[in-house]
Amino acid sequence: MTSAFDTTLANLGINRTGSTTPTVSSATSQTLGQADFLKLMTAQLQNQDPFNPVDNTQMVAQMAQFSSLSGITEMSTTLKAIAAKLTGTSTSDAMSYVGKTVLTEGDTAYARTTGGIAGAVELDDNATDMKVTIQDANGATLRTMNFGQTAKGTAQFDWDGTTDSGAAAGNGPFKVIVTATNGGKAVTTRPLVWAPVTSVTDVSSGSPKLNVAGLGAIDISAVREVG
Repeated sequence: MTSAFDTTLANLGINRTGSTTPTVSSATSQTLGQADFLKLMTAQLQNQDPFNPVDNTQMVAQMAQFSSLSGITEMSTTLKAIAAKLTGTSTSDAMSYVGKTVLTEGDTAYARTTGGIAGAVELDDNATDMKVTIQDANGATLRTMNFGQTAKGTAQFDWDGTTDSGAAAGNGPFKVIVTATNGGKAVTTRPLVWAPVTSVTDVSSGSPKLNVAGLGAIDISAVREVG
């Protein structure tokens, strides 16, 4: 049923959708904007009782409230834009990573100029036993490093580039395999490797991607450390 208020809005060229009852409804209601407010105020002035005109103080208070709300809305929009800019990463920011080595989640790495690789392991729980296995590109095991009991958090490792038999393993690429258990129960782990950033890819939406040797494109947020 159409109320007198709906009729008044319709006469002013303002459409309102949703429930007209005071109960909460899931229907979407159209928000009255600044132009709608001015139409309502004009209608109020045109239809006021000449023997009981609108109180100027009340009208000024209504205008001040609407102006304050409008200003807060505009400020909120501006702050959201500023926040998006601050949390986002520009292409120039991403370019500063090119030529540097970053520590990031991954299981593929190339040897350092001095041989071997360095990295880390993130553990979601304490481990009573942890092993880091280095494999070649064909999946053959080159070296197994036993760390034993390891605390929850990040554990560093450094492989000198030699196999279990003591021979030089070459330049890679090498595969890093981590296994960790706590009382026989598997512990969730993430291997981290150091790798050079070779270039940057600019995307149409979102932050630019870092192209990392052996790992491909990664988000800057995935970088744990910069060497």
